[in-house]
Amino acid sequence: MIGWSESGADLLDVLALEPIEQNLYRANLVFAQEHALYGGQVAAQALRAAGLTVDPERHVHSLHGYFLRKGDSQIPTVYQVFRDRDGRSFSARRVVAIQRGAVIFNMSASFHVRQDGWASQTEPMPAAEPPVGLPASDLHRLFSMEGRIPTQPFADRTPLPTRFWARATVPLGDDPLVHACALAYLSDILTGVLPAEDGSARPGPSLDHAVWFHGAVDLNDWTLSDYHPRVSGHGRGWYTGSIFNSGGTLVASIAQETLFR
Repeated sequence: MIGWSESGADLLDVLALEPIEQNLYRANLVFAQEHALYGGQVAAQALRAAGLTVDPERHVHSLHGYFLRKGDSQIPTVYQVFRDRDGRSFSARRVVAIQRGAVIFNMSASFHVRQDGWASQTEPMPAAEPPVGLPASDLHRLFSMEGRIPTQPFADRTPLPTRFWARATVPLGDDPLVHACALAYLSDILTGVLPAEDGSARPGPSLDHAVWFHGAVDLNDWTLSDYHPRVSGHGRGWYTGSIFNSGGTLVASIAQETLFR
């Protein structure tokens, strides 16, 4: 078994799925790592599996997932897709991710025929130093992603970045689904949940995760993720986030709940 840093794999290998039966896909990328299987990888592969069963003219507009068990990076993951509905303009899919006969993640995803016309955005991209000129920062556990860390709005509360630039370092091609999956892959890294003020508890594994895709995104260009802590207590923490392209357009919004340890 080879380690993550020695695998030679890239993001396209992460997103590659083998069809093994109708509505069944297998992710064959395996590697050794210290922690449980990265949740963003499972979410991205589940979204890819769902998208492979949908007309290419329908683009993902939302996903909602629950992390149920620890995943193992050293074995393949099987994805079963349920085609709940194909309507006139929307397609709904459910996906379960399976390892060793047990469901480790389930997800609902919706796809929509994109319509031309007006678009309105009230949330501006926050003032942040542009990525050019900032030192490179390693986005730990991510294949083929580079990061840049601007000034942090919550630097006095947590050592973890809640605002960061990121982009893919391998060409992702022209398929909008691949770029959406790359954004899902990125969206689970880092956190907007702050540690307990008295130091008694810190954010742990993700519990559930949602992403709304507002428009096309190019993950070969820089995106700015901006996370905002909202509430913590009773063993859980919840935050929301906004993801902007380099031109300042809001391309996605996220919400996530995290277990406290």
